[in-house]
Amino acid sequence: MSDSKKTHNSFKALFLDAVLFIAAVAADQYTKVLIRNKLPERSFIDLIPEKLQLYHHENTGASWGVMQGWTIFFIVVALIVSTALCILLYRLPQDKKYIPMNIIGTLILSGAIGNTIDRIMKGSVTDFIYVKWINFPIFNVADIYIVVATITLLFMILFYYKDEDLQFMDFLFKKNTASDKQDTEGD
Repeated sequence: MSDSKKTHNSFKALFLDAVLFIAAVAADQYTKVLIRNKLPERSFIDLIPEKLQLYHHENTGASWGVMQGWTIFFIVVALIVSTALCILLYRLPQDKKYIPMNIIGTLILSGAIGNTIDRIMKGSVTDFIYVKWINFPIFNVADIYIVVATITLLFMILFYYKDEDLQFMDFLFKKNTASDKQDTEGD
């Protein structure tokens, strides 16, 4: 592939990533604003009686309310994860087989940034989807992006991508040095 074609594809991929990212974060933030404006905190609306509720909860912790008040910690972790995702998305090969990974990475990034916006602006995350019949933690749209995309990524790595398809991520792992090669050759 020529350099001009590769550059064009990179720009196009970056543009599409940006559109998906902005749309996903906007949808997350819009749903949270709706809940905050229409449903008082700790009140609910039954969508499916005894099964599914819109339940307004301001969460300063993680799932199941653990680590309450660790806002700065969650912001730092989200920014580190977001930076790593941006690097991975940048290094992702411009090949059709990586489109699912590109979408997955962008959705995880969108979810992390969506919840980080809440933590920075309000000191808590607005959660509002409650699956009552299994007493699942209350969650939001950003959480859906993160969970669904992460599960999909695991399946893609296990059943779709081969080891050589993931070599672009080698910078994340320790490279073999000359001494490592000598150690393995001597065994």
